[in-house]
Formats: sequence, C-alpha cells, structure tokens
Amino acid sequence: MVKLISLKKAAAVLLTSVTLMSAAAALPAVDETPLLSQTAITVEAASVGKVTGLTSKTLSNSEIKLSWKKVSGASGYSVCMRKNGKYPQIADVKSGSTLTYTVKNLPNATRENFKVRAYKTVKGKKVYGAYSDNWNTATNPQPAKGLKVSSVSYDSVKLSWTKIGCTNYRVFQLKNGQWKEIAKTTGTSYTVKNLSQKTTYKFKIRACKTDDKKANHYGKYSAEVSATTSKAPAVVTPVSQHGQLSVKGANIVDKNGKVFKIKGMSTHGIMWEDFSDILTKDSLKVLRDDWKVNTIRIAMYTEEWGGYCTENGKYQAQAKQKVKTGVENAKSLGMYAIIDWHVLSDQNPNNHKNDAIKFFTEMAKTYKDYNNVIYEICNEPNGGVTWTGGIKSYCQSVVSTIRKYDSDAIIICGTGTWSQDIDQVLGNKLSDKNCVYALHFYANTHTDWLRNRLQNCYKKGLPVLVSEFGTCDASGNGGYNSTESTKWLKLLDSLKVGYINWSACGKSETASAFNSGTNLKAIKSGTSQLTASGKFIRDWYRNH
Repeated sequence: MVKLISLKKAAAVLLTSVTLMSAAAALPAVDETPLLSQTAITVEAASVGKVTGLTSKTLSNSEIKLSWKKVSGASGYSVCMRKNGKYPQIADVKSGSTLTYTVKNLPNATRENFKVRAYKTVKGKKVYGAYSDNWNTATNPQPAKGLKVSSVSYDSVKLSWTKIGCTNYRVFQLKNGQWKEIAKTTGTSYTVKNLSQKTTYKFKIRACKTDDKKANHYGKYSAEVSATTSKAPAVVTPVSQHGQLSVKGANIVDKNGKVFKIKGMSTHGIMWEDFSDILTKDSLKVLRDDWKVNTIRIAMYTEEWGGYCTENGKYQAQAKQKVKTGVENAKSLGMYAIIDWHVLSDQNPNNHKNDAIKFFTEMAKTYKDYNNVIYEICNEPNGGVTWTGGIKSYCQSVVSTIRKYDSDAIIICGTGTWSQDIDQVLGNKLSDKNCVYALHFYANTHTDWLRNRLQNCYKKGLPVLVSEFGTCDASGNGGYNSTESTKWLKLLDSLKVGYINWSACGKSETASAFNSGTNLKAIKSGTSQLTASGKFIRDWYRNH
C-alpha cells in the first residue's frame, strides 16, 4: 500500500528540489577530465632544460647542418631561424634523441642565425624550455666560375673571373706539385707578378664567405687555367741606354755624345753598418725605378771612426768588400757607381796619398772593363789646402795611377774649402780630358754667391759635377730649405750639370732622405718612409 505523504511535506520536498536545480543551473559546465593547475604547468616548464652546445657544419652553398647537446627528458626540439629580427620556428624535431637538423634551400653565401629550444609534451601540450644561445654561420659560396687568363707578359699573368656573392676570393698557384694559396682579393681580377720568363704556370680560385664569428666558408674550386710567360725584353737601364760616360766641354756626355745628367744619391759612411745597407740590390732598384736615380755614390770615409786609413788598416778589407758589393749590385741594375774616397777629417788628401794610390790601383784593376764605374778621388779637401797648394798634385798622382789600368772612366777631383773653390781650377786643370771637378753645396748655407761662381766657371768651360749637395745647412742637421734647394736644382738643370744628394740613409739628421729606423736593406716605393728632404728629392728626380 502506498504511503501517502502529507500535502505540507510534499510541498517542502518539491521546494527543495527546485532550489537545488536552480543552483545547479547557475554553475558553469565542468570538464570531468582533470586539468593541470597553473602551478603544475610552471613546474613542468622549469624542468625543461636549455639547449646548449649549438653548433653547425656548412654542407654546401645551400645547406647547413645544426647539432646540439641532448636535453634530459625532452620530447623534441624546435629549430628557429632569425627573420626580420625574430626567431620563427622552421622545423619541429619530434624526438628527444635526435640532435641534428639540416636546414636546406638556403641562399648562396649568406649568413644565418639559429636558435634551438627543447620541449616536453604534457597532456598533449608542448611545454618549452629556454632558447639556446644564438648561433651564427653562413652557407658556402657557389663554385667559382669564369676563371680565365686576361693577359700575359714575361713576368706576370693577369687572371679574371665572374663575380659571385662572397667575402673574398682566394687565388692558388701550382708550385712543386702542390696548390699554394698566393693571394686574397675582393675584386674579380688579380695579377700574379715576379714570374720567370718562358715558363708555364697553373692557377685556380675559390670563393670564401666569412661569418660573424670570423669563420671562413669556401666554395668549390674553379676549373684550372694555365698560362706561359713570354720572353723578357731587353731591360732599358741608365747604363744600357747611355753606356760609357765621358767629358765633352763643360758637360758629361753619354756613348752617343749626348749630354747626360747624373741624378744620384750618396750613401752615408759605409763603414757604419746600417748606412751601407742601402747598397742592397732591392734598395738600389727602388732608387732606380721609383726615384729615377741613375747613379749611386759609395762614400768610404778615410779617417773617421772605422775609416779606411784608421787603426793600421784594420777596416780596409771590410770597406773594400762593401764598395765591391755596391758596385756589383749597381752594375746588375744598370746604374752608375761612384767610388768615393771620402776625405773629410784628414783635410789634406796628401795625408793618406799612399793609401789612396794602393786603393785606386786595386779598384782600377778590378773595374777597368766596367762602363758604370766613376772614381771620386778626394771628397772635400779643407783646412786651408788649396788647388795649387797640394790638391792638384795629389790628383795628378792618383789620376795617373788609375789610368794605368782604366783608360776611359770619369774621375772626379775635389776642390778646396769642402769642394767649393772650383774657381781655383780655372786655367789650371789637369791634362786628363775625362776629369770633372767637384762642387758641393748645402742649400741653406751656400746661396747666390756660390751659384754665381758655378755659372762663371761653367761659362769658361770648366766641367763641374755636384757630387754632393744637401737641402739644409752645411752641418747636415737643421735649416731645411726647399726654396733655396729649388733655386739650385733649376740652375743645374739649365746648365745640364749633374748632382748627387746627401744622403740615402736613416741617420737622425735633416739631410737624411729616410726616417730614422727605416730598414735600408729593403726600402719601399713611395713616400711613407721619407723625411721632408727625401720627399723633396724624390719628387724632383721623378719630375726632372
């Protein structure tokens, strides 16, 4: 029998049910699947380690292989490449044990930046660790192409090729069966110099791209090219062109009888080791080719420290060897060489007359067949000795000695008062027709009065050579004067009288052409090593 509920109780039950249903309707829907709390997600993210050890290997001009170290517990890795300042993902490596990825289809010879981060998959969602440090690298350039030989001479080969995207090009030459890199250039041509004549050479190139870490990435080698140098032409040098010099009237003339102007540089004292270094073949060649010098004067002091006539001849063998080195190197370059018996402190050349006769006997015997040798037998007589009071008689003896063996070389005779008294020779020259007479000047000390003397002597037919001059005062150290130097050289050029500058050395004094500390064994072309005097002289010689 169904128990009947009282109307009052039934109403109360119904009211309670309605209230509960209304409350349930007010709550949001709940997914019965458990969700990770925010705290749990943070814990999981913190447990994904940062990728370390990111590095790469460039495989080609379009592929880079990335590699990194394993992150414990990682489900996979996200590979990102920089674009427009951001790092969008370019690949999803879906295995925590796969530690490499090859990026393909990259542009030729471009720098790229990468980052990698590890992730864990938690309840179907990826939780990422921190990005690795940025890794910069570059693709290789494409293979070099279009290499060809543009021109060939007796000592050089010019190569050219097609431009491609890269940092620079490397040039290789086959030497002794091995390829040697010989040049690096950013241009699309290169001239290989200092080659031997009539010789076949092989070359190839490859392009190089340098990334931000200064690592180089190379493209494949070009095809090889070969070239054969031609036969060297006869080299035109001062001596080959002008030959044996002689004296005609008031001037020096060449083998064809045409007036020849000596443009020379003098060494400083060759007994001082550093000053003789200028006599190397390399340095003389720079003087010849870059400065347009045709004559080198080899200054061998007689009485200063280490001089030829000091300490019972202790330094004679050494001094003679330096002279011979200078003469031979000058000869090989087709330059004239003046052997200078550099009288100075001894004042009167007769003080060492016997030594001079022995020395010039040996020199004349050695160089009697050389057409580039000139003898200067007494640099600067001074201390009151005059032309008629001892200089002329000395010159007669030494000239006679030289002529026993060398019949046609020019001989330079010094004159009194440091070779300024050329006027004393007027009407009283030596009988030898191939003698000239020395005039020395220093532009800031010897001005119009000495220029007037020169002009007067020249007009009267006296053959003069300025075998030494400086751009400063007579001490050699101070008073650099380009204005007075210019006046002197313009006058000498108008008279076609030759001149030799003091001096091609690096002594710390105004008259020196080179800065102190210059390596005189291998001077450079141009003006970077030159003093004010050196720059002036080089410029004048190149343009006159």
